[in-house]
Amino acid sequence: MDETPVDMAIRFQSGLIASATGSAFDGGGDAYKQLRHYFASHLDTKAKLVRRCSDLGQFWGFIKYERARYAERRDLVWDAFRPLIEHLEANDRPPGSEAIGPALQRFDSEHVAAAWQKALDRRVADPEGAITAAHTLLETVCKHVLDVASIPCSADADLPKLWALVAEQLNLAPHQHQETVFKAILGNCQAVVNNLGTTRNRVGDAHGHGRNPVKPKARHAELAVNLAGTMASFIVSTWQERQEAK
Repeated sequence: MDETPVDMAIRFQSGLIASATGSAFDGGGDAYKQLRHYFASHLDTKAKLVRRCSDLGQFWGFIKYERARYAERRDLVWDAFRPLIEHLEANDRPPGSEAIGPALQRFDSEHVAAAWQKALDRRVADPEGAITAAHTLLETVCKHVLDVASIPCSADADLPKLWALVAEQLNLAPHQHQETVFKAILGNCQAVVNNLGTTRNRVGDAHGHGRNPVKPKARHAELAVNLAGTMASFIVSTWQERQEAK
């Protein structure tokens, strides 16, 4: 299969992250120059390309002083590539994301929408980070609802606990319904949330791992991101509907 511009941008981004965190750019300096030249030679991507460093030596000279920690360097590269990848992915979004994104943006553009965007950005180049970001998205939505509703919760409450509190507040807990089909659907929603929490703990990048860690692939990350986006959108839609009915 031919490499798409999105694939190339993600490869470029991944190579720079590797170079910035103790590994090597896949293909070395020649691959770096080829990718840089490709995006710099197209009018629609030239303006979105970070063109400060002409070769890997210059990049290393920049990044080693700009950010001291590996995590900070990853964030810097992700943020720098976001405009380019967003542009290229405009017609390559996961199914349903066109509906999820605007709903989350209206709900809370500063935190919730930012968490959704981070999950989208990382699902191919950084599956572990995308799974963690998907988990963070749901946590952020739940905490936002609980804060606005003035419902107390402990600072160390995990995602299943947060979801349970929000579900109770929004009449989405299975025990609040008599219809078998609704109880089953809402029970499955709780199961999805519980499993997202487990997945993040086992394969996300929020915790350390042993000698033989499970390495998620892009398809696993995309599933986690899509599930988290759907659950978050469901909570947001229910919350907004109840606010409008008051």
